[in-house]
Amino acid sequence: MRNSMKKYFYSIFLLVFTGVYIYSFSEATAKKNLLLKTAKSFYSLNIKSLDGSRIIKMSDFKGKKILCVNVASECGYTKQYEGLQKLADTYKDKLVVIGFPCNQFGGQEPGAAGEIAEFCRQKYGITFILTEKIDVKGKDQNQVYEWLTHKAVNGKSDAEVKWNFNKFLIDENGNWVAHFASAIEPMGQEITSLLNAQGTAE
Repeated sequence: MRNSMKKYFYSIFLLVFTGVYIYSFSEATAKKNLLLKTAKSFYSLNIKSLDGSRIIKMSDFKGKKILCVNVASECGYTKQYEGLQKLADTYKDKLVVIGFPCNQFGGQEPGAAGEIAEFCRQKYGITFILTEKIDVKGKDQNQVYEWLTHKAVNGKSDAEVKWNFNKFLIDENGNWVAHFASAIEPMGQEITSLLNAQGTAE
């Protein structure tokens, strides 16, 4: 009787263990399939220019690294425009800097497109690309930032934009490389070391 009970409980244990294993494997497979299903190329993304006169195609920048920055004109970090322009000039042969005006953090980008363009040109001599004003988070999140902040789409990492002048680096092949907080200076070693590195991220 005792041996029969042991065999019974052993069988139950095996069934439960097998069920848990199969469920875990199935869930992992489902997540992997979801990732493969939703992941897409950075080069498939487009966005309007600041003045709305043209479509900026990320595919036009194949072969160069890309730094995406959510910018604002009335932020404590706005002075980083100077560093971003210097970065764009210094690494112009291998880097494209793109600024994405956004008013979601402290209402610090309230102006219309013309006002933003005039401010950037007059105060900082900005010549790098500026896009239309967008949302970088929330229900109206622009597709570029959906890609930048969701692993299920970029295939590399989740990230959260917490304030103006967060920075994302994309490599020459359109791969997500890194996310930098606002306090990281454009010409800081954290960024320039990656720009100077040979090869691309896997």
